[in-house]
Amino acid sequence: MLTERDLKDLLDYQAQSPVLSVYLNTEPNAGSVDTHKLRLRSLLKEIEMPEDIERVLRYFDHEFDWSGRSVAVFSCVPQTYFQAYPLAVVVRSRVRVDNRPYVKPLADLLDSFGGYGVALVDKQGARLFYFHLGELREMEGMVGEEIRHTKRGGGSQAAGRRGGVAGKTNYTEELAERNIKDAADFAARFFAENNVRRVLIGGTEDNLKPFRASLPKAWQSLVVGTFPMSMNASHIEVMEKAMQIGIDAEERRKAKLVDAIVTSAAKGKGGVVRLEDTLGALHDGRVQTLVIRDGLRVTGWKCRGCGYVTSKSSEVCLYCGNGFDQVPDVVELAVRYVMQSGGEVEVIHKDGALEVYENIGALLRY
Repeated sequence: MLTERDLKDLLDYQAQSPVLSVYLNTEPNAGSVDTHKLRLRSLLKEIEMPEDIERVLRYFDHEFDWSGRSVAVFSCVPQTYFQAYPLAVVVRSRVRVDNRPYVKPLADLLDSFGGYGVALVDKQGARLFYFHLGELREMEGMVGEEIRHTKRGGGSQAAGRRGGVAGKTNYTEELAERNIKDAADFAARFFAENNVRRVLIGGTEDNLKPFRASLPKAWQSLVVGTFPMSMNASHIEVMEKAMQIGIDAEERRKAKLVDAIVTSAAKGKGGVVRLEDTLGALHDGRVQTLVIRDGLRVTGWKCRGCGYVTSKSSEVCLYCGNGFDQVPDVVELAVRYVMQSGGEVEVIHKDGALEVYENIGALLRY
């Protein structure tokens, strides 16, 4: 399973020899194993790295179990470096060669499909799920005191639990409220233990609102959606529903983020759009959140001295006076720089306001 730690290790790795990065869609519905192997060989036919190609093909022939929906592979034979990450979500097939692993697709996957916490709730308890990159990683449940419906105004035999108090809920409702509060406390601990990044809640309308209100405010702020669902639903049903709602919510959030960037850039404060202006802000260390359109790839140059990247040819760097080396993708370098500096990267999958600004922009630290 790919983790944030794995992504950081890939970001930090730099070899003295070229690294071959391979992303292969292995979705069973897209073809047989032989079909996928033929596609892989087609992707590799223009690559002049025979040792790495042999190592990658050996992995797919003898090590990969073909149980996932895609896989990311990174190879640098001269440095005895090889990493493979089977994935339960689909990625587009592609091959890249650079002195570092090509990580932009993995950053996008973690942003879109990483860290989903889901709670199914009713008046007696909760079922909790943690989904990461399309896989169920953890599942727990709790059951509170059994709800026995009594006539309104009827009293409980338990000491200190008298029903029918004027102006207040009866015992059955008090018990349901206590169970929901206990379930919310249980869920908050579960979410914290699993480093959940977004929360979804399923159940009936009369249970969703009190459960959400009972969560600590920090977790309430991470709720991205609610949905009706039976407590008896399978984890596959829960995952499919939650992921779709989560993705839709993420797209709405990203659209608002793009609007904020465009507005800030127009005001000349807090935001920047277009490639060269964004790369300049990145070099100055001002980028907090980089936003790019999925598939954006631009060849360019990187300064040998200060590391400044640009899409425009120039003999000397305007920052330090050194020369440039050509690079296959300045957007990939921008993604890497932002993540290494502790910033965030957001990938947009639908056309929108960013399209007229070269499909790239950023929120700035200052």
